[in-house]
Amino acid sequence: MSRPITVLGTGTGAPPGPGELTGAELVVGGRRHLDAVPLPATAERLVLGPLAPALDVVGEYVAKDRRVVVLASGDPGFFGIVRALAERFGPERLEVRPGVPSVAAAFARLGLTWDDAVVVSAHGRDPRTAVNVCRAHPKVAVLTGPGAGPAELGAALARTVPGRVLVVASALGDPVAERVERVSPAEAAGRDWGTAVSVVLCLDEARALGPVRTLAGGGRPAGWALDEGEFAHRDSMITKFEVRALALARLGPRPGDLVWDVGSGSGSVAVECARLGAAVSAVEKAPDGVERIRANAGAHGVDVHVVHGTAPGALDRLDDPDAVFVGGGGRELPGIVDVCARRARRTVVVAMAALDRVPAVRAALADAGFGVDGVLLQSSRLAPLPGEVTRLAATNPVFLLWGTRAPVHRVPEEGVAQ
Repeated sequence: MSRPITVLGTGTGAPPGPGELTGAELVVGGRRHLDAVPLPATAERLVLGPLAPALDVVGEYVAKDRRVVVLASGDPGFFGIVRALAERFGPERLEVRPGVPSVAAAFARLGLTWDDAVVVSAHGRDPRTAVNVCRAHPKVAVLTGPGAGPAELGAALARTVPGRVLVVASALGDPVAERVERVSPAEAAGRDWGTAVSVVLCLDEARALGPVRTLAGGGRPAGWALDEGEFAHRDSMITKFEVRALALARLGPRPGDLVWDVGSGSGSVAVECARLGAAVSAVEKAPDGVERIRANAGAHGVDVHVVHGTAPGALDRLDDPDAVFVGGGGRELPGIVDVCARRARRTVVVAMAALDRVPAVRAALADAGFGVDGVLLQSSRLAPLPGEVTRLAATNPVFLLWGTRAPVHRVPEEGVAQ
């Protein structure tokens, strides 16, 4: 079958080679791509704007078996136009010649490998996913777009991870205009970066040289619902692993999410959510608890944004979460759950030992529009007895309630490359 559509990746500013446009009857691309190359005298020129009308024009040429060349940046199969063309015309109709992706070029300029980087696209997407990935991971590349450039990323990151370094790579491959600048999130937020930004790297420079990897991307933890002994805690005041296992299953933390852990205590739930790739804000009123959460996060090699304050007031300065775990609250628990439920995008999970508070918490979730479910968890663990025999040692019963909003279609993996 003929391949009437040729997709040329122009690399980091490099124009197509001699002869690559020969015979093209329609050349499609952004204005800067089209201006950078001499077009065949007989070729029509189509500047990309809205994608659907452009695909209609391409379809007219393909239907008549007329050759089309599409110019794109870098590797057009990586968050690029190849997806749309393949969906419309079939991959067998495409001849793709990739260039050097801006992500690869940016890391090369720094002398860093990027097999352990997480790549997220904010181009034409909600920037909160990119922000949360940058909060959670030590090495991230962000493909930027209008309203989601270095300034917007910097403003969001300055509130929770001000120590990150943003590397703003502009006009990569241009021998005159190329710039690669290191700035803090606050510095990025205060500048007008123009339209030439190719990619933004967000780095925790202390962890920029990661270990040798077999799988590319951010990776996944070897296990979850860790034993309580994996965390520092005070007087066994920690969410037990049986409860944590179900709570994590209902929270569903994933890359691109923001999770609140309210009444965090030892931070065991916060740390586990961070290990699963989510950005996490842990709220704790006790000063020694704040230090304990930080120590546990450090021991497990994850970032947790720790807020010293009392809920619900301390929640006012946090970004809206995807999911919330509430593990404390006393008499104020129903009011705290009400605030969390009205701001959570997906789910709220509440653990409590007191039967008396279950009806009010359930009502708070239902009043906020959640479907509510729950269980009473009672578990008994194997415990040794003298004489090499074993008994069952009961743990304290815990009520776990969760509220879930009607599902909204969101697949962050479309914008996140692991």
